[in-house]
Amino acid sequence: IIRQKIPKKKKTYYAAHVMTPLLSAPGKKMAAVQDAPMELDAEKETKPEILSDGTSNLSGNTASGTLSSPPLTAGGAPKQEDQQTLIAVLQFLRRNKLTESVEILRREACLEDQEDSQTLDGSGGGKGDGDGGDANSLLSRVSIASAAAPQSTLTPIPVKSEYDQPDVSVVLSAYSQQGDPSLYQVYYSSLKNFIESVLDCHRAELSQLFYPLFVHMYLELVYNNHENKAKAFFEKFSGDQECYYQDDLRILCGLTKKEHLKGNEALLDFRTSRFVLRISRDSYQLLKRHLQERHNNQIWNIIQEHLYIDIFDGMPRSKSQIDSMSGSFAGETRREVNKAKVFYGLLKEPEIEVPLDDEDDEAENEEGKPKKKKTKKDSMGSKSKKQDPNAPQQNRIPLPELKDSDKLDKIMYMKESTKRIRLGPENLPSICFYSFLNAYQGLTAVDFTDDSSLLAGGFADSTVRVWSATPKKLRKVKSAAELNLIDKESDDVLERIMDEKTASESKNLYGHSGPVYGVSFSPDRNYLLSSSEDGTVRLWSLQTFTCLVGYKGHNYPVWDTHFSPFGYYFVSGGHDRVARLWATDHYQPLRIFAGHLADVTCTRFHPNSNYVVTGSTDRTIRLWDVLNGNCVRFFTGHKGPIHSLAFSPNGKFLASGSTDGRVLLWDIGHGLMIGELKGHTDTIYALKFSRDGEILASGSMDNTVRLWDSMKAFDDMETDDFTAATGHIHLPDNSQELLLGMYHSKSTPVTHLHFTRRNLLLAAGAYNSQ
Repeated sequence: IIRQKIPKKKKTYYAAHVMTPLLSAPGKKMAAVQDAPMELDAEKETKPEILSDGTSNLSGNTASGTLSSPPLTAGGAPKQEDQQTLIAVLQFLRRNKLTESVEILRREACLEDQEDSQTLDGSGGGKGDGDGGDANSLLSRVSIASAAAPQSTLTPIPVKSEYDQPDVSVVLSAYSQQGDPSLYQVYYSSLKNFIESVLDCHRAELSQLFYPLFVHMYLELVYNNHENKAKAFFEKFSGDQECYYQDDLRILCGLTKKEHLKGNEALLDFRTSRFVLRISRDSYQLLKRHLQERHNNQIWNIIQEHLYIDIFDGMPRSKSQIDSMSGSFAGETRREVNKAKVFYGLLKEPEIEVPLDDEDDEAENEEGKPKKKKTKKDSMGSKSKKQDPNAPQQNRIPLPELKDSDKLDKIMYMKESTKRIRLGPENLPSICFYSFLNAYQGLTAVDFTDDSSLLAGGFADSTVRVWSATPKKLRKVKSAAELNLIDKESDDVLERIMDEKTASESKNLYGHSGPVYGVSFSPDRNYLLSSSEDGTVRLWSLQTFTCLVGYKGHNYPVWDTHFSPFGYYFVSGGHDRVARLWATDHYQPLRIFAGHLADVTCTRFHPNSNYVVTGSTDRTIRLWDVLNGNCVRFFTGHKGPIHSLAFSPNGKFLASGSTDGRVLLWDIGHGLMIGELKGHTDTIYALKFSRDGEILASGSMDNTVRLWDSMKAFDDMETDDFTAATGHIHLPDNSQELLLGMYHSKSTPVTHLHFTRRNLLLAAGAYNSQ
């Protein structure tokens, strides 16, 4: 028997994640660098495996997908509808000069006579009865899959046509090679009865098989035009699936005809990405023994072709442990994915030599005790200058050099930090809520500057509006003719260049041609980013309040954008399922982070700017390395699309919020979920840690802001080596203990949260009068 894993067709859009090198130095001219070859591990072509015996390959690595040889008739010859498949496989083997394999297959499949009467190019074969394709169809699958192998170099800009119109018929053609449709309910019922009869410790793990097997068997029935049998199968077994798959089942029940499957991107992703299950070795042996005894090849073929079973040694996981990690579009995370080294520490703060006493004397409302304040600043500065052992090298990625204005802002930040309120369970922050009244344009995005002086809003009518959150009004720079008259050597030149006649409390920015879904201020408060449904990201100057650049790379709506903590770099994510890394002075992306199976809805930079995290409607979270574009962390556990992300100030932890109303906490170093905060009743759109990381604030569409004791949540969770190796996560149900406060707005969903430098919490949202 010959088994051949036919490589799946690589989507050109995802192949674009071979990256161009980062700039040698921000702001300087980049030398032309040729793309280096990179191997894409996701799709590897395997050689045919010759098995001398005639038994099914039920042992070994379950990650390897296999295609069983066609069944034989009583006389030993293959069925008529399977002859073309065998002939196609023979031609493939001959083309690869595997002559010995050809002879073995011809002899065992009794093809010595049949092959003489049918040419190997498939011209002599006709179509089957609807359940099978001809030889040319299979040969086209093999040739296309081979042509889709990763190239040595790839441009960072994806090809749109391949992605927009996926050849679903090619991907689904394997569904035509399956068994008797009338027995599908029997196969599934037999497996269900077996799983329900095993011991409780194995039942929870083996029950994970229900959903992926149900979907693939249903799709096979639909693809082979067995509409009534597919409908009966769906009605009988759809109620057995977990509640967090109900949204997927609603989409699946609408696919009742073969024509519905063509062009369906969600179906294409489910068909091409292997569903990951994590099962103990004992449970796996039970399953394998059952399928061998019952000769249930139909179920086993689906497991081998479409599932990836991650086997671990040790006790089986409980139902609660499995549920905490399940729910994503493609199953759980493979354990080896989260074993890469992540430098989550903070970069060493630059040494800034500025006399602080003089600044204190000049500041208003600052009288007395300058020496004491200086002592605090010195101690704080020395603390921040210590090298974190988990931090990346300073020059791991090129970062912009600090300008004089940046250094002054650092000094102001240090001064503000000395007056910062230490938060905790006994000392909760005050909350200032900015309500957008009469926002008939439809508020879709909000952001504050780091110093809380400016507030920006994006609206559904394609406008961006900037407000001053202080008594100081917004002013434009004077015209070029007026600037020529100014003495450039004067001490107050920065004040003289501003035009007082343009002073106002807010400014409108026009340029987008669709709703604005994301806004982000640069750290130096000189620029503003906005992302829109029109597929562009725009960079606005906050000196002239005009658009400087329109970045065009996404082909569909851009849901979110976010500036790096050091400026210069920014990230965007959209409906095209990829996130892009940009530099402000380059109109093409530096990195394309491809891997999500659905829209990238939210993006954030790590505090050290070496990593980018993305959340998606495929219900997964991915952490990407900016240096090489690799995915270094892959988190599953949410039961709905991800809409908010926040890093802790020390860079070690991540919080995520979703439509399921849950906040999940993640340990980036170990790659594990370490906490679950339940209480919200609607989508969580805003998450923010306090400046020192003691408090986590969450804002939701349920019109509430909740404060959580994040330090207690992190301290209570112990992550040892055994937990990291097996994924046995025991999440305590202590949400009520960690909840420090809940604050209701009258009728305003919370869109954004921000902690000031003194730990005052700012919230924003549009008042809903309905």
